[in-house]
Amino acid sequence: MSKKNLKTNNTSNNINLILEDGSIFKGKAFGSIEDSIGEVVFNTSMTGYQEMLTDPSYSGQIVISTYPLIGNYGINKIDFESKKIQVAGFVIKNLCTEPSHNSSEFTLNEFLKSQSIPGIYDVDTRALAKKIRQNGVMSGKISKETSSEIFLEQLQKSTPYNQTNFVYKTSTEKKYTWPNITDQNLQKFKIVVMDFGLKYNILRILESKGCEVIVLPANTNKETILNINPDGIVLSPGPGDPSLLDDIVGVVKQLTPIFPIFGICLGNQILAHAFGAKTFKLKFGHRGSNHPVKDLKSGTVNITSQNHGYSILPESLPNELEITHINLNDGTIEGIRHKTLPIMSIQFHSEASPGPKDNEYIFDNFLNLIENMPND
Repeated sequence: MSKKNLKTNNTSNNINLILEDGSIFKGKAFGSIEDSIGEVVFNTSMTGYQEMLTDPSYSGQIVISTYPLIGNYGINKIDFESKKIQVAGFVIKNLCTEPSHNSSEFTLNEFLKSQSIPGIYDVDTRALAKKIRQNGVMSGKISKETSSEIFLEQLQKSTPYNQTNFVYKTSTEKKYTWPNITDQNLQKFKIVVMDFGLKYNILRILESKGCEVIVLPANTNKETILNINPDGIVLSPGPGDPSLLDDIVGVVKQLTPIFPIFGICLGNQILAHAFGAKTFKLKFGHRGSNHPVKDLKSGTVNITSQNHGYSILPESLPNELEITHINLNDGTIEGIRHKTLPIMSIQFHSEASPGPKDNEYIFDNFLNLIENMPND
């Protein structure tokens, strides 16, 4: 399909974003012309829409980009963060149908259409983001419907986002090894990554640091991991409410006395639950590449990439865990570590994608934990 045809094919159709409070935002359709329901959230990143769309943490969500110019550098086959689009829908202001970039292989419109994901553009995304900041995230529907009544009836009959386990919908079904260096003598550590909805850049970074990387499904048991005998375990990011993951939390709890562990985002929350802490739902979440986080030990402030709707409840932390990082926007917990065990975790995304690369050093901190483990 040519780009010229795309401009006159389906991008002129009127379509609406209907919210559960009854409000309707009008726009024009691109991508797939299908109805879609999801939790409506916004991301403040200025670049990286391809990484956003393929981030499994967005499973079940309709994502608004607050940056107005989207599609201008197209889509390539390098910057995928998973094997497919994960969002339930995409809401933007201006759609570029003729991208300009030397690595672009197809348009954003073609990308969404190929995977049956609806998009809506020409929306007042500024007003929409302000509404969500003021009222909190809410369910929404991309549809040609012009009334909210049908959607509200559907909502009453459907399972709410915060009661749906999206982890098993996004996790790999089979164990696999991430392509890595072929010289076995250069491989530094064997790392197991538990896939709760991981981003590929986690695997790329571990590979770049000389690690043998083995990815396991979310429902992997303790015995399987013991048989692999890794040097350390990474608990990946992922979608949804960690309080729904008691089975996973139970396995992680069994692993904490045995292996060095590093949790990222959802992995951070799962680790907190494994030690008896609790989490709560944020009003509108942290999603973007511009969140300031302070390292309480060094006093350093870094700009971080984030994508989460839940946070650790500070008063629920047991004495054996200490806070290592805080968010300077709202004071929420951004990192914890165990006082005696080689266990650490962060709420932000050390792997970025999209976002600044300031925080890749966190991977080195974890590998140093492993390296400094006493010999048996």
